[in-house]
Amino acid sequence: MHILLIGSGGREHALAWKITSSPLCTQLHIAPGNAGTADCGTNIPIAVSDFPALKNYIIEKQIDFVIVGPEEPLVKGFKEYLEADSLTKEILFLGPGRVGAELEGSKDFAKAFMRRNNIPTAAYKTFTKDNIEEGLQFLSTLKSPYVLKADGLAAGKGVIISSDLNEAGSALKNLLNDRAFGDASDKVVIEEFLDGIELSVFVLTDGKEYVILPEAKDYKRIGDADTGPNTGGMGAVSPVPFADAAFMKKVEEKIVNPTIAGFAKAKIDYRGFVFIGLMNVGGEPFVIEYNVRMGDPETEVVIPRIKSDLVDLLASAARGKLSKQQISIDPRIAMTVMLVSGGYPGDYQKGKLIKGIKEVSNATVFHAGTMIGDGREVLSNGGRVLAVTVQSDSITEAREVVYREIEKISFEGMNFRKDIGLDLI
Repeated sequence: MHILLIGSGGREHALAWKITSSPLCTQLHIAPGNAGTADCGTNIPIAVSDFPALKNYIIEKQIDFVIVGPEEPLVKGFKEYLEADSLTKEILFLGPGRVGAELEGSKDFAKAFMRRNNIPTAAYKTFTKDNIEEGLQFLSTLKSPYVLKADGLAAGKGVIISSDLNEAGSALKNLLNDRAFGDASDKVVIEEFLDGIELSVFVLTDGKEYVILPEAKDYKRIGDADTGPNTGGMGAVSPVPFADAAFMKKVEEKIVNPTIAGFAKAKIDYRGFVFIGLMNVGGEPFVIEYNVRMGDPETEVVIPRIKSDLVDLLASAARGKLSKQQISIDPRIAMTVMLVSGGYPGDYQKGKLIKGIKEVSNATVFHAGTMIGDGREVLSNGGRVLAVTVQSDSITEAREVVYREIEKISFEGMNFRKDIGLDLI
């Protein structure tokens, strides 16, 4: 099978690493990929949103299976774009169409979907520039802290949490009147704050059947002890100790089942990943958000724990035949720590020479923001640069190994959290 994987991050390197271990994969193409994915297949310099170039490449290389990593092509309707051409409409495709992708593309759409299907989530209301005064009034009825979310895609930066009512009101005005995130903040969802522990649950579905993949906990803040601004994710651990069988049974019954049933009710042909961001509130699961793809850096701990043939699983979902599949999971702990550029999540420099990757012997290094230089050296090319992943029998041992391996890697300005997994011991 000739496979095209779309994306360029740590998520895509982890997927590529696993895909190439499958006997079903004849050749893997990655668009655009990074320095790490170049070791798994052929990198193609085509942007994830360049639909015409991607389609031409699919036709030229006779691609059999398209797997979409990031959300942008899905929200913009890449599935429908290929289906509109007789030369590409029959190609196997993993990822929802435009309507299904609205689960991530619109917070308001997602919250309404949850409400219709009785899926537990925080109480909310949605506001636009036209009823901003009502939004300010609604804020005053809530308890601190206050949660505001830009409706559309905002590169993971569209959520504002403030403990001060006046500050929250100013943020609402900034989002709606000043369009702080462009079109993404034409609508703003205000919701009650849920106090608990976060958890990411991943589901692979063909729209009717599903398999639940390993869960993970990620660490969003830049600094140790969850301090500083939010990032795209500084590390992750799987499995999560508090997500025991009883809790996961609640997740399946109250959230996963009604989510998949909701697709059928709404006639949404959803074949792909569902990322369910949860909050464990006193032992009860509540949905914070949906994503329509795997998370990053959670993928870098979820994928290594899957012992089954990933291509077989993904192709079965794309064909609508997931009911015939079972998944085998490695029980060991997987932990990943992100190495990021100096200044991230603010301004940072690219093009820094990375040393020591080949010296790492007891961990897997997934490339997130890297590129190959003119001299074939590996250079930084993003805020989050590398994800160092280990598997071990305990969180304590995983921490010891991962931080020992990280000492072998260096680049100018390199930064990372020192406390990944510490809260779970």
